[in-house]
Amino acid sequence: MDLLTGRRPRTAPRPEPRRLTRTDVLVIAVAGAVTVANLYFPQPLLDAIARGLRVSPHTAGLVASAAQLGYALGILFLVPLADTARLRRLTTVLLALTSGGLLVAAAAPNVLTLTLATLAVSTTTVLPQILTPVAAALAGPGRRGRVVGLVGLGLTLGSTLSRTVSGVASDAGGSWRTAYLLAAVATAALLWFVPRALPERLGATGDRLPYRRLLGSLPRLFAEHREVRESALTGAAVFAAYSVFWATLSFHLAAPPLGLGPGVAGLFGVLSLPGALLSAYVGRLADRYGAGTVRTGALLCLAVSFVVVGLGARSPVALVVGANLLVLGTSAAQVANQARIFELDARIAARVNTVFMLCTFGGGALGTLTAAWLYGAYGWSATVLSSAGFTALAALVVTLARRAAAPSCGARDRREAGTHSRVPRRERR
Repeated sequence: MDLLTGRRPRTAPRPEPRRLTRTDVLVIAVAGAVTVANLYFPQPLLDAIARGLRVSPHTAGLVASAAQLGYALGILFLVPLADTARLRRLTTVLLALTSGGLLVAAAAPNVLTLTLATLAVSTTTVLPQILTPVAAALAGPGRRGRVVGLVGLGLTLGSTLSRTVSGVASDAGGSWRTAYLLAAVATAALLWFVPRALPERLGATGDRLPYRRLLGSLPRLFAEHREVRESALTGAAVFAAYSVFWATLSFHLAAPPLGLGPGVAGLFGVLSLPGALLSAYVGRLADRYGAGTVRTGALLCLAVSFVVVGLGARSPVALVVGANLLVLGTSAAQVANQARIFELDARIAARVNTVFMLCTFGGGALGTLTAAWLYGAYGWSATVLSSAGFTALAALVVTLARRAAAPSCGARDRREAGTHSRVPRRERR
């Protein structure tokens, strides 16, 4: 089998992939929650880090910036390896490196060491973006949306609750270093469970592609697959809308007439858990009604959320309701987009997820920059309108993609698509 084209000899049947058990799915969801938490748990500790290392808050903020930069680097340079590497060895190495990096960060004598350790940790803690496509590939068509939804729920809970847990651990231990030690122990514990829940490889033993060609195939996947382009651009616009809200919420809560402190802003993460928990059922809906239907519902949910937070700008209750709708809509859109791209060949699952997540994070960065400028210049109403604008952009991408696809349905049954032959929609469903 030629991995570059994805073509197998007609006489060679494609091996049946191993299917995930419920225990495997639970292990993967917990592993995703623990590892993604390594990105977010330092955020509430920045003030304590600044005081402990005797630096300015602005300098301590480099730790948070290093985390985002490292995660992007890991998605680009490490996640594609899952398509051809030995999964058990890859996950073991990444977990070991992440645990070691967290221990170095816990013992960091200065902010430079802590920043470099954070950069290394965030680069290797990309296990969630490896486990999600692997779980989708092993779940099979009938369970793909459900499994992606459960793994996504783990990621949402991990990113949301990590801030609370790290704050409690820091207070209980009397130092910000306690939270890093706790994270190191939790990550190291995954070494006993995660490799056992995974197959040796996603593809056949001979499915190997040089690393340079793995990375080189990423632009081709974006260019050749309409599903990847549509999902990536939609995901970027949705995450931009999401980031605008959360980047300016604390400023809006602190301003008159609300006048609420940072503690309340942090509490919004916990108060939005109902929306996160509801998103666990989105995958079931995607399996039953299709990813396109779920994505349309997600965009409608986002639109309603911005109406609520726009009209109820002075009501904490309305803001909480809007935040839950926003979390639910964003999570639903991501599950639907990923379920859609994972319908493609399992041998490129990690790479299409790389393309999708890079675009999504790029949209989030654009949203954050937009929010900072708009709120400072025009206030809360302008940021809400910009979030609604990004949501409308996502809807436009979906609409144009559907119109562009309509004339060519069934025109060609196969064509070369980056690294494999495209399979007709009727064969994939």
